[in-house]
Amino acid sequence: MKASRLAAAAAVAGSAVLVLSGPAFAHVSVSPEGTAAKGGYATVDFKVPNERDNASTTKLEVAFPTDHPLASVMPEPVPGWTAQVTKAKLAKPLTVHGRQISEAVSKVTWTASGKGIEPGYFQKFPLSVGPLPEDADELVFKAIQTYSNKEVVRWIEVQQDGQEEPENPAPVLQLSAASDDHHGGAKGASDDSDESAHSDDDSKTAHTGAEASGTDSDDDGTDTTARVLGVAGIVVGAAGVAYGVFAGRRRSDA
Repeated sequence: MKASRLAAAAAVAGSAVLVLSGPAFAHVSVSPEGTAAKGGYATVDFKVPNERDNASTTKLEVAFPTDHPLASVMPEPVPGWTAQVTKAKLAKPLTVHGRQISEAVSKVTWTASGKGIEPGYFQKFPLSVGPLPEDADELVFKAIQTYSNKEVVRWIEVQQDGQEEPENPAPVLQLSAASDDHHGGAKGASDDSDESAHSDDDSKTAHTGAEASGTDSDDDGTDTTARVLGVAGIVVGAAGVAYGVFAGRRRSDA
């Protein structure tokens, strides 16, 4: 009886592990390479795992948020895939670098030109996007994943506060606080002055480095001289000891 109970308990535990590690937790997601600062530009990766054992992922469609449109979206080439960027007219034009933008990217579609994402693998699809909104903490994208057997999985469910994660959650990009380093403003006089200051700093750093190098060389020379004198002192001392021993023996023999 005890053996059967232990076996049953082990089976339940094993099932729980399988459920917790199952494909429901391997969904399409988006994350920045580094940070995604408000008001700036960022490179983001859409990570797509293959959740099927008998089919490959052959297509990914990512719809962009309409409440915070992005004027610039550029895909990075992915071997074995072709990317198509779709734009749409904006109800309210955007002002970017002092220029009005009347359309923004509404969707990016990647289509496999070969086998796609095979079972047991995942693929990243990088995008350069911006400028990111300054009045939002996150951007919600909606993704559609298509398999080689024509199955379609819609990752479009938005996470609600205080509720469990939905079965097919939409990818969410968290935005960090705006900073001068990540701000996507136009290059102007202030940027030029900053670059000049950086150049001065670099020159000072190089000069300081040269001085430090010179100091190190002087120190090395001093150390070498000290070592030579030390060795010479040891040789002279050893010679003196040898001479004393030899003289003592001569007196003894006499």
